[in-house]
Amino acid sequence: MSTQKLEPAADWSAMYIDGEWRDAASGETIPVENPATRDVFTNVPAATEADVDAAYEAAKEAQPAWEETPREERDEYVGNLLDELNARFEDIAGLLATEAGTPSFRALAEFATATGDVEMALDLDAPEEEVRPSTSIDGKDNHIVYEPVGVVGVISPWNFPLHLSLRAVAPAIALGNTVVLKPATDTPITGGLLIAKLCEAAGIPDGVVNVVTGRGSDIGDRFTGHPIPRVISFTGSTAVGTDVAANAGESLALPALELGGNAPFVVTDDADLDVAARAGAFGSFFHQGQVCISINRHLVHESVYDEYVEMLVDHAESLVIGDPSADENVTFGPVQNETQRDDLVAFIEETVDAGATLETGGEADGLFVEPTVLSDCTNDMPTACNEHFGPVAPIIPFSDDEEAIELANDTEYGLSASVFCEDGERARDLADRIEAGMVHINDQPINEDHNAPFGGVKQSGLGRYHAEWIVGELTEPKWISVQNEERDYFVF
Repeated sequence: MSTQKLEPAADWSAMYIDGEWRDAASGETIPVENPATRDVFTNVPAATEADVDAAYEAAKEAQPAWEETPREERDEYVGNLLDELNARFEDIAGLLATEAGTPSFRALAEFATATGDVEMALDLDAPEEEVRPSTSIDGKDNHIVYEPVGVVGVISPWNFPLHLSLRAVAPAIALGNTVVLKPATDTPITGGLLIAKLCEAAGIPDGVVNVVTGRGSDIGDRFTGHPIPRVISFTGSTAVGTDVAANAGESLALPALELGGNAPFVVTDDADLDVAARAGAFGSFFHQGQVCISINRHLVHESVYDEYVEMLVDHAESLVIGDPSADENVTFGPVQNETQRDDLVAFIEETVDAGATLETGGEADGLFVEPTVLSDCTNDMPTACNEHFGPVAPIIPFSDDEEAIELANDTEYGLSASVFCEDGERARDLADRIEAGMVHINDQPINEDHNAPFGGVKQSGLGRYHAEWIVGELTEPKWISVQNEERDYFVF
């Protein structure tokens, strides 16, 4: 096990290709900032298209031998990766706080989910070989086997960089594929270079995991449209995901996409408001609302609306705002970058101008955007109809279940949703009618379980992560037929 200290002050100046630490071909670098202080704490390579080519070539060269490596041996390497990860919690929490503005409790949650990603990978198996008799030719058996797809390209986002990289990387390599990973520009360490160091320490063979750091504007099209990968795994916005899918399609690579969301949180007239408001606060303000499955709209029955608004305001105002890298008591950190902040402030101002009432928050100081609650909202206001991806809670009243469903489904997205309702049969009916890939009853929508399919419908993506569903993305069936007796070819 490596004893190297993995901290913000460590050397992050090289990317990882074919088991070697390399500078970018151009020699250029990208500064990495602490979003709480805006201080640059390190620089990482600015990869070029030539670097992307080198990484994919390394993965292609390594893949046949990795596929032929017995599964038990591959699992030893993945188990080593899990050991390295488990030994590094303090380092990882410090990196997440500095690079991603992550409070300590949120770092613990991401760490637990990331280790779960690797544990899940160790439990994955491609379906066993099936033998089926031919339906058209006597004496023929059809053998269906499942093989790794080959090389997998992974692009991860900045909001949960460690987890959302490992949930694709770990199962891909466990199933016999090789990987090229491009982390988000805002979080190149926790989303990429850290993982490379852990893989190196785990002894994973050269070329099996490769990491390139660079701007999407410079290398994104080459990365997603490259002829080598067979799957492109992307987590991010729907707008960018559409381009990723188009680029991947040009090379006939499978796009596995988890995209944007606009999660409705339906609170009925019989809901336990104390529990619902606590859940609603968590679902809107966890990680400053920068979660694809966070609550985007609170849909609350008109009979309990005012009481719910008051409770949510109290929860929002109880959060401790500050720099997570300097104070472990902080429960609410900065948003990730200026673009995110500016969009949020604009959405809030436009929503108030459209007639909403600002109950609390609404201001920004640096990259700290206050937890914000807006009442008197409608579904077409900017904070409601857009995926605002921040600590903003627009609250919309409804009069009956039919209106709640109409409001919930009035969006192009369909990733996650939740329903708070004491009547179990009514709650299930509401959940069944909401157009989303994931719906949670008597809970908020920020949930992930490695034994359940994770993904969305409509404009929220293609494919699913976890368990047998990710196996389907990362393996492909092959038909081998065996003619067991002489066949009559009629005219010959």
